[in-house]
Parts: sequence; C-alpha cells; structure tokens
Amino acid sequence: MLDGDTTEIHGIGFAGVKGFAGGFGRRALGPWGEAIIKTFVHECLDEALKLESALARLRTDRLIAVLHYAPIQETVEGEPREIFPFLGCSRLEEPLTRYPVSAVFHGHAHHGQPEGRTRTNVPVFNVSMSLMKEVFPDRPFRLLDVDMTAALESERRAGADRRAVDRETTSI
Repeated sequence: MLDGDTTEIHGIGFAGVKGFAGGFGRRALGPWGEAIIKTFVHECLDEALKLESALARLRTDRLIAVLHYAPIQETVEGEPREIFPFLGCSRLEEPLTRYPVSAVFHGHAHHGQPEGRTRTNVPVFNVSMSLMKEVFPDRPFRLLDVDMTAALESERRAGADRRAVDRETTSI
C-alpha cells in the first residue's frame, strides 16, 4: 500500500494515497462550523498534500497516481447522488493538474463509471473490483499502455503550446 510513498518500476513512477471524502466542485464540503467538520475537511486536504509531495519526489516522465477515493465526480456517476461526497473529493484532483500524470487509478465507487478525465484531460480509471467484474466479466482488470498514454499527453501539450502561440500572434 502506497500511503504517501512512491515506487518506480521499469521507469514508471507510482505515487499512492488513500485520499478521502468531501465532495466535488462547488458542492465540496468546506472547513466551516464545528471542529469535527473542519477535521473531516482537513483529512482530505492532508491527503491531497501527501499526493502532491509524492508526485514531486518522482523523477520519471511517466507518472501513475493510485488512490482509494475518487479525485473526480465523473467516475462516481451511477452511484446514488446522496453518497457522492463520501466517494471522493475534487481536492485530490489539484495535485494531478500540477504534475505530468499519465493516468490515475482509484476504487471505492463500486457502481460508478469505469473511466473519466480530469479537467486537464488526464485519464482516471475506476478499478473497483465489483465494477470491473460488471464491465469486464471475462477479464475484470485494466491494462494501460503507459508509453502510448505519455505520447498522447506530450502531443496534447504541444498542441496547447501551439494554440497559445497562435493566440499571441493573432493579438499582436
């Protein structure tokens, strides 16, 4: 179990944390009110900081984040909306936008969606065993070609850089 730790296997860096609950986007729970609510929110903030610290320690071009709780709402869709706040927290997405993460894997949302993307287009895979058995009954696991994912990410960044230069040139 990677609990804020990292490991590198064949040039691929893995950073892992438990993550925590709290909700997504504008509906994420804030640190207000009673001390127990503030403690709950700070647990997710601490987990996000732990993830960021782990990602910062890795020195590879190919990074994989492994979490228990979901960092995006898209992969918990399909669960009852009332329990979304207990399945993950968008605060966990923040570190994933600061580092060149190739992919994210999480569990916990047993009836969610098998995949989604962060706001910066990083693929997020819900690999909860019950979901994997439902979606892929013949092979309840995911395979990911990290080299291909890294190549696509590099292409995406190059396209974004070209668009920024085009906008700059157009505005001159």
